[in-house]
Amino acid sequence: MSKTSFQYTSRDWLSKSSAGVILGFVIAIALSSIYGRIGPGGLFWGGAEPQFVMWMVWPIWTGILSFCFLFRTGVRAWLWLGLAALVSGAGMVLVQALFEARV
Repeated sequence: MSKTSFQYTSRDWLSKSSAGVILGFVIAIALSSIYGRIGPGGLFWGGAEPQFVMWMVWPIWTGILSFCFLFRTGVRAWLWLGLAALVSGAGMVLVQALFEARV
């Protein structure tokens, strides 16, 4: 069994960065929405929590965009981030449905 080391290149930078920008934004919105619903106190519009949820999107999005270049190919970036976007979107819909039933 031979172990070959992987060399990171800038070959698929456009597909990796577009996956990070587009799908990373979807994931960031979904995760901040989940936190807004299940966070302490829920998402009430009288305090500072809506502002925190809004500003939570940026670090999640830039973190995903930073790490998307660690995928070996652009196709893998699109597949894995697409799967993560589907899972986080489904979680967002589930949490919103559960918390709407409470109100």
